[in-house]
Amino acid sequence: MQELLERKKGLRRSILIVDDEFVEREVLGAMLCDLYEVKYAENGVTALDIIRRDKLKLSLVILDLHMPELDGYGLLKVIRSDSELRRIPVIVLTAEKEAEVKSLSLGAADFITKPYEAPDVIRARVGHSIELAEGSIIIHETERDDLTGLFNKEFFVEYGKRICAQNENMSMDAIVLDINRFHMINELYGRDYGDKVLKVIGNSLHEIVRQSGGLACRSGTNSFAMYIPHSTALRENLDRYVEKLGQDFGERRVSVRIGVYCDDGSVTDMERRLDCASLACHKLRNSYSTCYDFYNADLHTRELHEERLISGIDRALEENQFRVFYQPKYSIRGDKPVLSSAEALVRWFHPEFGTVSPGEFISLFESNGLIQKLDRFVWNRAASQIREWKDRYGVYIPVSVNVSRVDVFDPEICKVLTGIAEKNGLPCEKLMLEVTESAYTDNALQIIDTVSALRSFGFKIEMDDFGCGYSSLNMLTSMPIDALKLDMKFIRNICTNPKDYRLVGIIIDIARLLEVPVIAEGVETREQMELLKAIDCDIIQGYYFSKPLPAEEFEKLITAEVC
Repeated sequence: MQELLERKKGLRRSILIVDDEFVEREVLGAMLCDLYEVKYAENGVTALDIIRRDKLKLSLVILDLHMPELDGYGLLKVIRSDSELRRIPVIVLTAEKEAEVKSLSLGAADFITKPYEAPDVIRARVGHSIELAEGSIIIHETERDDLTGLFNKEFFVEYGKRICAQNENMSMDAIVLDINRFHMINELYGRDYGDKVLKVIGNSLHEIVRQSGGLACRSGTNSFAMYIPHSTALRENLDRYVEKLGQDFGERRVSVRIGVYCDDGSVTDMERRLDCASLACHKLRNSYSTCYDFYNADLHTRELHEERLISGIDRALEENQFRVFYQPKYSIRGDKPVLSSAEALVRWFHPEFGTVSPGEFISLFESNGLIQKLDRFVWNRAASQIREWKDRYGVYIPVSVNVSRVDVFDPEICKVLTGIAEKNGLPCEKLMLEVTESAYTDNALQIIDTVSALRSFGFKIEMDDFGCGYSSLNMLTSMPIDALKLDMKFIRNICTNPKDYRLVGIIIDIARLLEVPVIAEGVETREQMELLKAIDCDIIQGYYFSKPLPAEEFEKLITAEVC
């Protein structure tokens, strides 16, 4: 009795009993009114009005099948076809076995037979149906992305694993989609339009998995994934999908990149398949010729190779697999070229892969932050070499070292570099620092502050790869630099292309206005050297004078200058 009173005092869910027989309604209501707030309707039309009005309050509908105006079957169909009403569970009242099957197929949660069972049984059925429905709502709300209605990543992966476990022999494709420069879409058109873009893509993915089967999720702010049964028409379907997206967004350009793992039997784990698709998607980050690509054996081989390089850096540093080479720079301002400095360039002599090109490992290490370890190794070796040459030959040969974007954002960079100079007893100006032109545009103010701080200690700053098109002429006036280093692409054609030659001349004129010298790298012929000298280029670096050399071979150049 006390429990019943407590239930009456507490939260009471609302239920609707729909039956055209007054006595039937009252009898059933009497069984349930101590636990629930009971509403009544004598036919389907009245019931539908109440359901629509109280859709957020109703926890259950108990529905007789045979009624005038709108019978139970008709009302059940309306409820199940409405996205807002279908969350309300329906128990049907029936005395016909065939009706039970038909009702369940239409979406009924349970049934109560007539004549009525014991009150405890009816209460148990009602309570169980409400509990299941509420649990389903909670699961649905937590498993779905609010904006797109797609699964969130955690549920997506869990359901995908179940599909794999239940269908071991089913071939499945994995697809990963990213929206290019999504942050700029929000900036240009507003967050509401950004949300619209996400919804459009979400609706498209809903349609794809509805037609093909499988699952789709929103896996990140601007990324999505699908796990669908394998199809030989996948490439053709992707073409149609991309074309349709272009039509959906109209004049406002929204582009995507899509990576695909097309099941070839080589990978069986769902998460690994998604990783493969993600890798294919990532490879498109700087591609403008296509918006989708398929994972293949070459990508797999390259991925394994890159992973082995990444995992091998510490051992390589310990075992001195990295060696620093030096490429001389010659001043051509006078009658005779004079050795003025050198650039430190790292080479990797791998015990298994042989000589690994810097083009393979530099960008790889930059992308994951490992470049700092390598840079500090080079800085230390270069500083030690400058000291050794000074002690041996009595002259300083300044050496320039590369400073990556990661290094520039390191708050300890000034401490590290000054420490290296002090350890080797060097004036800071003898260890010159090369910062790429593109680095100045990542976070211009912070980089300018960092470079200014380095210059205050005496370090000389060379802007590397100048002319790649990242900086504006306006920015040049505020960039703290001590030399401009021309990108070698400008030098390559100066003897055959008058426009390139004239452009190099203009850049040298700009350097004169800034009162800084110009270094031209990639010079390979005497003709190139003489043209550069004619337009007042200051310093030359390239194969015309020498390829990058080990320290012991570079010393021959020093000897030739000193002796």
